[in-house]
Amino acid sequence: MVKVPVLPEIRISRTTNSRLATVDFNNIPFGKVFSDHMFVWDYKDGSWQEPSIQPFADLSLSPATSALHYGQSIFEGMKANKDVRSGDVLMFRPDQNAKRLNASAVRMGMPTFDEHMFLSALKTLVKLDRDWIPDVPDSALYLRPFYFGADNFIG
Repeated sequence: MVKVPVLPEIRISRTTNSRLATVDFNNIPFGKVFSDHMFVWDYKDGSWQEPSIQPFADLSLSPATSALHYGQSIFEGMKANKDVRSGDVLMFRPDQNAKRLNASAVRMGMPTFDEHMFLSALKTLVKLDRDWIPDVPDSALYLRPFYFGADNFIG
């Protein structure tokens, strides 16, 4: 018998000001256009806090943030495409992205996360922003999971 983990509910705050109507899907420069939402999951006091999907926004960081001083950050990259026949959303091996992120976290001395939660959050986020996946041939919604040390610490 396989034990299925009980995952915390992902709190979702939808944007009230979508930028989707302003996007020219025939002319999207890589890394310049961002979808409406982002997944946020903070680690604090020895545990992962409430996961959330919230409107895309700037991050607020202390000048003492450890990622700025020690380069304590990791990232992955993956794509979400639409199947041309069915319209279903497809992602290529996101479980492997989760494994690589956790392997990097171990090497960086950062806490690992529940990979089932990561995959659940990824699927929820892509479902919420599925209209951002271009219908243009050979196009995709690029997903950039990143994880960084946000402790205010120098020393």
